[in-house]
Amino acid sequence: MAGLFITMEGADGAGKSTQIGKLKNYLSNKGYDIILCREPGGTKISEDIRTIILNPEYEEMGNMTELMLYASARAQLVEQVIRPALDAGKVVICDRFIDSSAVYQGIARGMGVDLVYEVNKFAIGETMPKVTILLDVKGGTGISRKKEQAELDRIEREAMDFHERVSQGYRDLAARYPERIHRIDGTGSIEEIHEQIVAIIDQQFQ
Repeated sequence: MAGLFITMEGADGAGKSTQIGKLKNYLSNKGYDIILCREPGGTKISEDIRTIILNPEYEEMGNMTELMLYASARAQLVEQVIRPALDAGKVVICDRFIDSSAVYQGIARGMGVDLVYEVNKFAIGETMPKVTILLDVKGGTGISRKKEQAELDRIEREAMDFHERVSQGYRDLAARYPERIHRIDGTGSIEEIHEQIVAIIDQQFQ
């Protein structure tokens, strides 16, 4: 059996971690071998790059530097974790992937979605998610949740209009790729959202 690559996307504080945990348990109980990973991160090298990207002290980081660092972390994750797991027939659930760069750098930073995907072709090759779940929340809603949880990183500390551009950017991207990106209202209850996600993922195994 070929593996299945699932990604979970959304603005900061959308509730991705909670839903990824519930989806992992659901699929594990059905007998699937699950690999969880996150972006940026998921390998030692990628986690070290993550530390650089999100360090609040690096306010001077240029947009292209940021884009290339994300792509580098992604390339290592694909080579070391995602592609081998898919080749082994496993289900990979990744917290963020290329669509995050398309939204955060391409749209919110104004670099252009097409440029982001072009740069990332070198990082991921043909390894694209089969299905992407978008938890849709307003930028203000998500970042308010994050403020209640922990100290904010460099990206989370951006101005509110940046986070609003991220939220709208995700909606625009979902409209651009409706066959792959499934948009779910992230303001529903945890169980309501989980049930919608399960209905989408179950279709992949039919």
